[in-house]
Amino acid sequence: MVEINQYRGTGRRKTSVARVILVPGNTGVEINGKEMGEYFGGREILHRIVEQPLVLTETLNKYKVKVKVSGGGNSGQAGAIRHGIARALLMTDETLKPALREAGFLTRDSRMVERKKYGKKKSRRSPQFSKR
Repeated sequence: MVEINQYRGTGRRKTSVARVILVPGNTGVEINGKEMGEYFGGREILHRIVEQPLVLTETLNKYKVKVKVSGGGNSGQAGAIRHGIARALLMTDETLKPALREAGFLTRDSRMVERKKYGKKKSRRSPQFSKR
């Protein structure tokens, strides 16, 4: 049985959760069984967001990135994948931590949608007021 080194990381943003596996050797990003270009379509900004930690640490051509992501929309999923990749890179080499921390890739973005309150139309929007 041949054992391949794998580095795992979990990333979260809004309601998205991404489970990331870095496999040394090959290159490319595979999201839910599809290539990144196919998964995100033509949205180049989402490609850049996903690759940011790899570009920063100069490891873009060292790892094959396999991702299973669920929940949320495209933007939240891209942010979750970036967080997961950064955490997985930390498993490969602890010396990358200051650079990743400085760029803010290790910080979980805690912003969530505010819940709707009773008596309101949305979380803060009140019904229209009329004096008469």
